[in-house]
Amino acid sequence: MGTTKVTAEPGVPFIDITREFDAPRELVFRAHTDPELLTQWLGGDFEMVVDHFELRDGGTWRYTHRDGEGNEYAFHGVFHGMPTPERMVQTFEFEGAPGHVALDTLTLEERDGGTVVRIHSVHQSVEGRDAMVAGGMESGLDAGYRRLDELIARLVPVA
Repeated sequence: MGTTKVTAEPGVPFIDITREFDAPRELVFRAHTDPELLTQWLGGDFEMVVDHFELRDGGTWRYTHRDGEGNEYAFHGVFHGMPTPERMVQTFEFEGAPGHVALDTLTLEERDGGTVVRIHSVHQSVEGRDAMVAGGMESGLDAGYRRLDELIARLVPVA
């Protein structure tokens, strides 16, 4: 299992995230793009419902996280360029803070039989970026990635 590294340098409107997974790139890509798998890990301990997920250039997506008390948190965006196992670009907007849109670039690098996930998330302002970090983004990411480790362990055949 890897460690999630989140970097948010002062004064710049972006966040860099790195995480290693003990799985082939194709599987990590599938876990990021197959709604059935996505709901099993994204959002950490929240229940997740995918409203729609059009994996294509210009395709839109929307999903909702629900906590144990019934509170819902919805997110949506648009894919830019055709998503591939090497790279995926999309917008990301939390519906609880409309108008604060991030442009996220996900790259998947094969390394020693595993995959390094890198996300570069560009926000419209430093303040918007700081609000995302202050809103618990790092702990949510880490919880989700721990669940992705567990999902991968179930999906990767034992040698």
